[in-house]
Amino acid sequence: MSTPTTRRPRRRARLATTSVVGVIAATALAAGGLALAAPDGDVAGTPQPARFADGSYVVVLTEPPAATYDGGVAGLRATKPGEGEKLRADSREVRDYRGHLRERQDSVADAVGADPLYQYTVAVNGFAAELSGEQAAELAADPGVLAVVPDTPREVDTVHSPEFLGLTGNDGVWAGLGGPAEAGAGVVVGVIDSGIWPESASFAGDELADEPTDEVGVPYRTSETETAMLKANGDVFTGECEPGEDWTADLCNSKLVSARYFEDGFVSNVPPEHHDPDERISTRDGDGHGSHTASTAAGNHGVPMSVNERDFGEGSGMAPGAAIAAYKVCWEDDDPATGGCYPSDSVAAIDQAILDGVDVINYSISGATDTVVDPVELAFLSAASANVFVAASAGNSGPSTSTVAHNSPWLTTVAASTHVVYEGTVELGDGQLFRGAMISDVGVPEQTPLVYARDIGADGVDPDEAALCAPDSVDAAQAAGAIVICDRGVYDRVAKSAEVQRAGGVGTILGNLDEAETLNADFHVIPTTHLGAADAAEVRTYAATDGATAALLVGDQTDLPPTPAPVLAGFSSRGPADANGGDLLKPDIAAPGVDVLAAVAPAPNGGNDFNFISGTSMASPHIAGLAALIRAAEPEWSAMAVKSAMMTTADDLKNADGSDDGDLFHAGAGQVDPTRFLSPGLVYESGVDDWLSFIEGTGTETGIPGVEPIDPSDLNQPSIAVGALPGQQTITRSVTAVTPGLYRASVSVPGFTAKVTPSVLYFGRPGQTKTFEVTLTRTTAPFDEYAHGALTWSGGGTTVRSPIVARPVAVAAPPEVTGSGSSGEVSYDITPASDDAVDLTLRGLVPAVVTDGTLTPGESPDTEGNASSQLVEFTVPEGTSLARIDLHSADSSADYDMYVFGPDGSELDVNGATGAANELVDLSAAEAGTYHVLVHMFSSPDGSPVDFSLRTFAVGSDAAGNATVTPDPVTGRLGRPSEVTVSWSGLDEGVPYLGTVGYAGTESITVVSIE
Repeated sequence: MSTPTTRRPRRRARLATTSVVGVIAATALAAGGLALAAPDGDVAGTPQPARFADGSYVVVLTEPPAATYDGGVAGLRATKPGEGEKLRADSREVRDYRGHLRERQDSVADAVGADPLYQYTVAVNGFAAELSGEQAAELAADPGVLAVVPDTPREVDTVHSPEFLGLTGNDGVWAGLGGPAEAGAGVVVGVIDSGIWPESASFAGDELADEPTDEVGVPYRTSETETAMLKANGDVFTGECEPGEDWTADLCNSKLVSARYFEDGFVSNVPPEHHDPDERISTRDGDGHGSHTASTAAGNHGVPMSVNERDFGEGSGMAPGAAIAAYKVCWEDDDPATGGCYPSDSVAAIDQAILDGVDVINYSISGATDTVVDPVELAFLSAASANVFVAASAGNSGPSTSTVAHNSPWLTTVAASTHVVYEGTVELGDGQLFRGAMISDVGVPEQTPLVYARDIGADGVDPDEAALCAPDSVDAAQAAGAIVICDRGVYDRVAKSAEVQRAGGVGTILGNLDEAETLNADFHVIPTTHLGAADAAEVRTYAATDGATAALLVGDQTDLPPTPAPVLAGFSSRGPADANGGDLLKPDIAAPGVDVLAAVAPAPNGGNDFNFISGTSMASPHIAGLAALIRAAEPEWSAMAVKSAMMTTADDLKNADGSDDGDLFHAGAGQVDPTRFLSPGLVYESGVDDWLSFIEGTGTETGIPGVEPIDPSDLNQPSIAVGALPGQQTITRSVTAVTPGLYRASVSVPGFTAKVTPSVLYFGRPGQTKTFEVTLTRTTAPFDEYAHGALTWSGGGTTVRSPIVARPVAVAAPPEVTGSGSSGEVSYDITPASDDAVDLTLRGLVPAVVTDGTLTPGESPDTEGNASSQLVEFTVPEGTSLARIDLHSADSSADYDMYVFGPDGSELDVNGATGAANELVDLSAAEAGTYHVLVHMFSSPDGSPVDFSLRTFAVGSDAAGNATVTPDPVTGRLGRPSEVTVSWSGLDEGVPYLGTVGYAGTESITVVSIE
C-alpha cells in the first residue's frame, strides 16, 4: 500500500506569483523573475522568466521604507526610529525621504506607463497598480524592483471574557488601573477589518472638542474631518473621519477617533453591480466582523447586550478606556472568490496606521502560512519597528497541523480558546443524558420522536447530503414534529437547523464527526444542542431503534464534572509553522475565541446589534485590547516587551478531560493571564536588525547591506523552537529586567538533558540586560518527533516561563536542493547527531516522463476527460523509493489541480488541489503499479486555455550511474556541519531529473532536483 505524502520543497530558484501568500520576498531579484538566493550550501537553478496576466498588482521596490531607512542616500538623513521610539511622521527627515521614495516610485511606474492606485512609503516602499501582463513582466525585470505580486483577496479569518480573564471585580485588573474608564486611556487601537458600525452602543462617545486639549486621551478636531489626541506616551495621534457612503465626519467621537477606508483593491476587481446590498464604500461595516473585533478590543464598558430579544447582561471590550481607529479593508460582494480583504488595501491601511500613530493594531484576517516575506507581513515588520504592537489571528484551519498563519516574529499570533460555556442536555428515551452546547432557554422539554436526517432524506437526495441537513434535503413528512440529528460539516451550522425547521422539525441535535471539533452554542431558529463526536455517535445508534425519542433540556442536567476551560478550539490553526523550518514557535498565545458576544452590524445579523461569533478572529482582538491596557499602564514598554510579558506569564490550556494541554503547537505559551502580565519580571526584546538577520537565517536574502544571518532559533523570542536538532544545539537568549533581583533557571525537555548557562542571573536595576545559553542534548527523545518542555526563571517575586519545542534528528539536512544543466554540481551542509561517520546513499538521478497538454476551465473534473480534464497514466516500478508528480502551469495566474488515483483505482488522500497554479505530490515508498493523475484546469484569466506540463518521476533504490555524492561517508562531528556535494553529467538537455540522498540511521532524505 502506498504512503501518500505532500511536501512543499525548498525551490529557491524561482517563486511562482500565483497568489500574494508567500510570494513577496525581501531579497535581490534576478532579471525576468522573482529569484531568491539559496541558503548557504544550496545552489539554485537558473531563474526563469515569470509570466504575468493582466490584473491588479502590488509592486515592491528595493529601497527600504521610512520605518526602516537607516541612511545611505546622499542628502537624506536616517528615518528609522530609535529603540522604543515611534516614527516621527511630521519630521523634516521623514517628509523628505518619503518624497524621495514617491519620486522613485513615479519614475518606475512611468517607465512602463503604469498609474499607481496606492503609493506606500512608510511600512513598505512600493505601489499598487492595474498592470497588463507585459507591464508586470517589465517591472519584474527592473533591478530596482523587489517583487511584483498579484493582489489576491484574503478572508477575514464580550459579555463573559472580561470576568473570565480576571479584569472585573474589586481585585481585578481594571480596578488596579483606576477602573474601566482608565483601562487603556490614552492609547489608540487600530482595527484593520471590515469597518465599524458607529451607532453601536459599544462605540458611543462624547462629541469631539473643537479646540486642542492638553488632556491625555481626549480627542479633538483639527479640521472639519481631521482629528488628534494626546496619548499616554506623550505622542499625538492624528486621524481622519473620512466621509463616504452613509458616513459623515460627525460620526467620530471620543471613542471612535478616526475612520478611514481603503477600497481601491476591491473596486478595481469587483463591479458595483456585484457589491453586497449591505456594503457601502465608506468605513461603515457591511458585514459585522469589524465591529465585533473593534468592540472586543476596546468597546465601551457596561453596554447591555441582547440577541434575538434575549438579554445576556452587560459587556465590555478589553480596554474600555482606549480609543478606536477603524481602517476598513474588507468588503462584501456576491462572489466569495472576489470579495474579502485585498492585500493592497491592507498594506495601505497599515502604512496609514503607522503615520497616524496608533499604539496597537488588530488584524483578524488570514495570512501566509509558509513564509514571513509577504507584503502584509513586511508591512507589519515596519509597524513593529515603529513600536506598534500587532495582534493577528492564527487561522481557522484546525485541527490539522502546520496550518497556522502569520508566522512572523514581529507580531503576536493568537489561537482561540473556550471561556464561558452555554450548555444543554440531550435526554434520550432510554434515560441516557448527553451534555452539549445550547444557547436556547426553551429547549424541547418533552420526549419527542427522534430521527437521523440520513434516514429521512427527500426523494432523490443523496443520503450523505441528507445527513448534513443540506438545503431541501430532508423529507418533511418524516421530520414533522420530530427532533432531527444532523451531521456537522460542509454547510453552516445554523443552516442545518433552518432546514429542520423548514421540514417541520421542532428541534435539532448537531453531531460532530471528529473529536477535535469544538462545540458551538449558536443562535438557531429552533432549539438545538451541539454534541461531541462520541456522544453524537451514541445518539445516532439509539435513533435507529424503534420508537426512539429525545428531549432537549436547558442547562447541564448530567452529573459530569464541570466542563473545563480554557480548551483549544477545534477550528484553531496549529503549528508547527512551515514558514521557518520549525525554528519559530507559533501560535504565540491563546485568548477566548468561541461564542464571543460583541457588537455587529445589524442588517447582516438578523437585525441584532450584538451577536455570538467564533473564530481566531475573535481571539486576536482580546490580545490587542489587553496590549492596550499594558501600553496605557506602561507607556515606555516596547511592543516586543508587551508581547513577552503576555507570553511568559500565560497559563496552561486544558484538555477536554481537564488535564493540562501539553501540546505547545496549540497555543505556544498558553492562555493569556492579565492578572500577571503587568509584573513579568523579565522580558525578551528584539528589533528590526534582529528580524532582518532572522529572515536571512531562514535562507532568504534581504538585499540590505550589512545584514548578517543568524540561526533562526537564536532570535530573541520568549519561546524556543528548533525544527531539526542533530544531537546537540546551544540556543542564545537575552533578558531585560523589569523587576531587578536574583533569578534562577529551571529547564526541562523530555528526552533531552538541558543546561542553562549561567543558571543564575542578578539584575541590579530595571532595564539591565543579560545573556544566557540553553544547551539541549538528545538522550532518549525519539527522532523526528517534537519534544515539548519549558524554561522558567524564578525570582523578583514572579516566574518567567518560556515554552520550548525541539525535534531531534539523526542528521540535519535540507529537504531539497536544486540545480540545472546537463552537467554540474550542488553543495549543501549536513549536521550529524553523533561523532560516528555517516554513510550516504544516492538514488537516481532519473529522468521525468513529461506529458504536455492544454485545458480550458469551465467543466468539472472528469476521469473520462473533457475540455477541462485530462487523465494521465504513469507507472511506479517495484523498488521505487520516491514517486513525484509535478504539475506546472504555463500561466502563473491560472489554477491547475490534480487528483491522484492508486493502482486499485481509489483516489489517494493527497493535497494536489490547492489554489496555486502549480501542484506537487510526493509518494514515499509507493506501491508498485499503474497510477493515474487527473489534471484539471480550475480557472484561468478570462477563461482562456492554458498549457500544462506534467512531470512524473519514479526514483528507484539504486544510483543511476549519472551522478556521484562526495564525501561518502561523511566524517561525523556531533552538532557540526559538513559539506556534501552532488555532481552529475551526461543528462539529456531540457529534461528534468530527480534523485535523493539518504543518510544511514535515519529516514531523512534530501531530494536533488535538476532542471
